[in-house]
Amino acid sequence: MSKVDRSVLQADGVRNAVRAAGFGHLLAADAEIDASLQATMASHPAESPVWVFGYGSLIWNPLMQHAERRVARLHGYHRGFYMWSRINRGSPEVPGLVLGLDRGGSCGGVVYRLDPATAEEDLRLLWRREMVMAAYVPRWFHVATPTGPVRAIAFVVGRHFPTYAGRLTDAEIVAIARRAHGHYGSCAEYLEQTAAGLEACGIVDRRLRRLARLLQLPG
Repeated sequence: MSKVDRSVLQADGVRNAVRAAGFGHLLAADAEIDASLQATMASHPAESPVWVFGYGSLIWNPLMQHAERRVARLHGYHRGFYMWSRINRGSPEVPGLVLGLDRGGSCGGVVYRLDPATAEEDLRLLWRREMVMAAYVPRWFHVATPTGPVRAIAFVVGRHFPTYAGRLTDAEIVAIARRAHGHYGSCAEYLEQTAAGLEACGIVDRRLRRLARLLQLPG
């Protein structure tokens, strides 16, 4: 499997493929994923719009039926390749990397206001996508947009989780990206598409741009 679309998430295709490959033990249990979603939404007023902050693949492949999309900036956290990926963009044998939010600085991205008619399903699919190993910590943040702040869900790294990769050098990230491939596609594609998605939104991320350029050089 190399492409994840909405129908794949609806059929729980990635998780089923992981189980079929004999790595079901890596997955978060359904009850754990559902409990995380319920706990996150418990603090959100029922009549308030639901916004989601995207800083990686959600920028260029949101898979959410949203009513509004805005460029946004989250202060107090920055984006980096801080998470090992053994399912999405890598394998248990050859782990890849994915982006996560870690403390310090700020991060440009995109916020989506979910369509109220489909928000419940979209959130369930989002959790199946992002919390496949329950390696992120979903949190609410006040995010700045050109037309005012919004309260949005964002997925933060858990430094205490074994998936936390810490600070890697550019050379290490590029070497890993070149060889890793998972159920969501290659790590290289993820890096390149995210860099391109940021550029298309007019968001400057010098390190992502540099990593994408290094990836194009002979390995």
